[in-house]
Amino acid sequence: MWRYLKRVLIGKPLKTLDEGQSHLTKFKALAMLSSDALSSVAYGTEQITTVLVTLSTAAIWYSLPIAGIVLVLLLAITLSYRQIIHAYPSGGGAYVVATKNWGSNGGLIAGGSLLVDYMLTVAVSTTSGTEAITSAIPFLYNYSVHISVVIVLIIMFMNLRGMSESANFLTIPVYFFVIMMTVMIVWGGYNIATGHVAYHATANYGTPVAGMSAILFIRAFSAGSSSLTGVEAISNAVPNFNPPKKKNAANTLAMMSLILAAFFGGVTFLSFYLGIVPNPHHTVLSQIGAAVFGGEGLGYYLLQLSTAMILAVAANTGFSAFPILAFNMAKDKYLPHAFMDRGDRLGYSNGIISLAVGAIVLIILFHGKTNLLIPLYAVGVFVPFTLSQSGMIIHWFRLKEGNWLVKSTINLVGALISLALVIFLFWQHFSNVWPYLIIMPALLYLFHVIHTHYIKVGMQLRVAEKAKVQLHDYDGATVIVLVGNVTRVTKGAINYARSIGDYVIAMHVSFDENPGKEHKTANEFKAEFPDVRFVDIHSSYRSIATPTLRFVDVIAKRAADKNYSTTVLVPQFVPKHPWQMALHNQTSLRLRTLLNSRENIVVSTYNYHLHE
Repeated sequence: MWRYLKRVLIGKPLKTLDEGQSHLTKFKALAMLSSDALSSVAYGTEQITTVLVTLSTAAIWYSLPIAGIVLVLLLAITLSYRQIIHAYPSGGGAYVVATKNWGSNGGLIAGGSLLVDYMLTVAVSTTSGTEAITSAIPFLYNYSVHISVVIVLIIMFMNLRGMSESANFLTIPVYFFVIMMTVMIVWGGYNIATGHVAYHATANYGTPVAGMSAILFIRAFSAGSSSLTGVEAISNAVPNFNPPKKKNAANTLAMMSLILAAFFGGVTFLSFYLGIVPNPHHTVLSQIGAAVFGGEGLGYYLLQLSTAMILAVAANTGFSAFPILAFNMAKDKYLPHAFMDRGDRLGYSNGIISLAVGAIVLIILFHGKTNLLIPLYAVGVFVPFTLSQSGMIIHWFRLKEGNWLVKSTINLVGALISLALVIFLFWQHFSNVWPYLIIMPALLYLFHVIHTHYIKVGMQLRVAEKAKVQLHDYDGATVIVLVGNVTRVTKGAINYARSIGDYVIAMHVSFDENPGKEHKTANEFKAEFPDVRFVDIHSSYRSIATPTLRFVDVIAKRAADKNYSTTVLVPQFVPKHPWQMALHNQTSLRLRTLLNSRENIVVSTYNYHLHE
């Protein structure tokens, strides 16, 4: 049943040779990898003005120079990540750059930050989309968490079906939003140019505002920089593009940045010109739409619909970039190798599922309200920005190729602005970002524990070249069969043990509860197998595991003295349907887990399959 359900949800498996069909064109990649960055237009300007109006509405004009600095940072980041795409086309983005230029710990800080940040991306995006839905349909408000979780699961299954299919789905909301934003900005600009819209700015540009400080200005700038989240996703996903991968990825990044810059700049200007003031019940973008489209007409509702749709699917950027980043870290032995496995549809399914689980946990823990996590979300973005761009400066000074001084200067600008933002976030928002100081050391410790384990395993399993492998030669084999009672399973296990062992022992554990039953079991066994030694171990504490382990240790030592191998055969029956396993105790599983701790024995399972 599960197999058929899986086919319905995910689709039929793809051959490895079909991998080329799952790569992305620039048109699809723009939809799949830019949804997070473009969706930030819906709240980026509002974040700036919300900070400024804490002083006064007259301070809103400062949103224009702040937006200009954000666009300078966007330019620096875009140029830097275009360089990263060409210099490190294997994907992994900031993690790979930081690892190559700052060493493993620098790479792990960048990679760990992004892993957590992608989970926050999914959580914040889905809850934002849910808020748009519940604003339109208020009676759904009490089900916000459930709706968010359902959205995450839908996007997860969509990505498990493969990149190409998920990109097909995403083209609708992303390009719908692009069209509606373009229409709104162009129509608004035309109305301003022709005088159809009156000038309603709360204060003229350049008007002195009493109380305005550098700290407030930087606070508004750091809030507006949330519009730059998701820009790095394309550099992480270069391997997913159609050939030529580097060229297509770099061009897609340029297109996304141009669209983002135009939308962010346009929304900020319209907000200033129209005198829009943040309203808890009416977003800045919603107010601009109402002013441009003339009240609550069709254009306004289409804009709201497109905004809700792109916010809901913005989480997909995380689903696109997280698995590739996890793959690169697993390849370097800092994450479990399971993240390197491809699923039926050639995607890194374990990464996709892990991201969904992490995002759902965040949504549930914070009851679908992740606003307080936005500063932490920003730290998770700008720490990798700082490491990757400063790493590129080291890269250019090492290679000294082409216009390396110009390129390193671009990286320096981006690195300094990003570093300043990180410092300011910790300075002004410490109450919200302090978990980063706990999460990151914990992740670094975990990464190093995993890495150390893989290194030790590799050293122990590696066969040195030209070295002769010494294998132990045994003179015979002892097989211990664990017996609960005499059944067909027991008979089959004993017969199999005879075929592989020189000396077979049947071991049974008896309890005080029913001594008559235990004697009956012994008699039945001896009648069926008179030539096989039957050992009954009495347990007064109803424990099977401890007496079994003690007995096996004794027999294994005696076998070793005779140069015999020791195999413990655990019989079990397998029901016809997997769900029926829950109806039976898991004694055989517990025994195998316990016995696997012993180096000097081989643990084997004899399965008897039921047909009803």
